[in-house]
Amino acid sequence: MLDTDWVYFKIAPKKMTFVTRIMEAYEYIGVVTALDGKAGIGFVRTTKDTQPLAKEVLQSLPFPVDLLTYEEAAAYAV
Repeated sequence: MLDTDWVYFKIAPKKMTFVTRIMEAYEYIGVVTALDGKAGIGFVRTTKDTQPLAKEVLQSLPFPVDLLTYEEAAAYAV
C-alpha cells in the first residue's frame, strides 16, 4: 500500500543503490524502497515533516531525478 506522504521518484535504474545509500546517510529523512527497480521507480517513506527535505536531497543529486506524483507512482504498483 502506498502513502500520500511518501516521495516518489524515477531515476536511471543503475542509480537506485546510490540513492539508497545517500538517504541512509541522512538516517532520519526516510527509507528508500524500489517500486519497480528495473524501471528506476522508487520512493522514500517519509512523514509530512521530512517530505520537503527528501525532495530537496533527491533534486540535488548529480543526475536526473524525476519526482512523481502519488497517482503516477500508483500506476506502477498495479
